[in-house]
Amino acid sequence: MKWRGRQQSSNIDDRRGRTGGGLGGLGGLGRGGGIRLPMGGGRGSRGGIGSLIGIVVVLGIIWVVTGTNPMDILSGGSSSGPSSSASSSSQLPASGEEAELRDFVGVVVKETEDLWSEVFAQQNEDYPEPTVVLFSGAVSTGCGEADSSTGPFYCPNDQQVYIDLGFYDQLREQFGAPGDFAQAYVLAHEVGHHIQNITGVLPQFNQRRQAMSAEDANAYSVRIELQADCYAGVWANYAGQQNLVEQGDFEEALNAADQIGDDTLQKRMQGFAVPKTFNHGTSAQRKTWFERGYQSGNPGDCDTFSGNV
Repeated sequence: MKWRGRQQSSNIDDRRGRTGGGLGGLGGLGRGGGIRLPMGGGRGSRGGIGSLIGIVVVLGIIWVVTGTNPMDILSGGSSSGPSSSASSSSQLPASGEEAELRDFVGVVVKETEDLWSEVFAQQNEDYPEPTVVLFSGAVSTGCGEADSSTGPFYCPNDQQVYIDLGFYDQLREQFGAPGDFAQAYVLAHEVGHHIQNITGVLPQFNQRRQAMSAEDANAYSVRIELQADCYAGVWANYAGQQNLVEQGDFEEALNAADQIGDDTLQKRMQGFAVPKTFNHGTSAQRKTWFERGYQSGNPGDCDTFSGNV
């Protein structure tokens, strides 16, 4: 990915080295409803999102690896507290690599801002940019306390994306998904959840899931996670238009989607998969929807609620 030397986002909150505070869970889910982007359009056009429901906001590794229910983050409750022993994802890389990763995140986030600002402008709306929080070890959020084992996640209460940069070591070494475009996919996916939040998707799910069984809620969250994958693919298409994509980048992102599918993760961790517990989608589904967004470049083609996924 050709990212060096490009403009970085000003919405990066670097909290590395700080200790987590005690915000606890906050009520509400931030801004809901509001804009609805126009549907349709051909390749390269930025269509709308529409009125959908459902979300579990984390990348997809929490449930299998840590046993933490990601729905606790969605509802504004506390996630698992800081672990007593340091995880591999909480170890910061060497200072030079750390600075480069910080710059990389800033560039990718800026590119997502440019994309979604363009999409929202088509509806004569301003895009409310999220803040991306970098932390190490543990962090206080509008959705409660979290630690590095949580993985990257989006908190709808404070409209912020959280990531311990050490996760990228885990993505490469533990999950077999190396490459800077795989890393960019992670960020673009979480920003996709921000889009779902500010267009009312997350608030709707928070209301409706109270009447859902756990299995039904999982099924809805799969559809929303796949939509976030599709939005990440839309960003990848935009990155290509900005001449950022190099040979092999698309394959890096597809491999990452493959490695963090629910079925692949469960088989890796416990030797078998339990489909009714899936809440992010299978490897095949995640690759399919990322590729759909990438090929189309149109958010309106990311409707994961019509028919089978």
